[in-house]
Amino acid sequence: MAEKKYPIRTCVACRREFNKKELLRIVRSNTGEIFIDESGKANGRGAYFCGRKECFAKMVKSKALDRALKESVPDDVYSAIGEVVLERGK
Repeated sequence: MAEKKYPIRTCVACRREFNKKELLRIVRSNTGEIFIDESGKANGRGAYFCGRKECFAKMVKSKALDRALKESVPDDVYSAIGEVVLERGK
């Protein structure tokens, strides 16, 4: 039987490719709200993040998420992402 293929996405910080299910998806909805998409299926412009501590620091410093979502990301969104990074412990 053939192995199932999974979509590949690129981390906005480190630019490495990962299986989509391994990444954290951040979405900017059509109304302009920016949030972490736990389901991976929310409507809007999405950006993917690998969840590593080094990449989080790089993403914040370089404003990679702002560029990917084409909008300024509020500090509370970065705080929420930081909490997920700490939970994952990568």
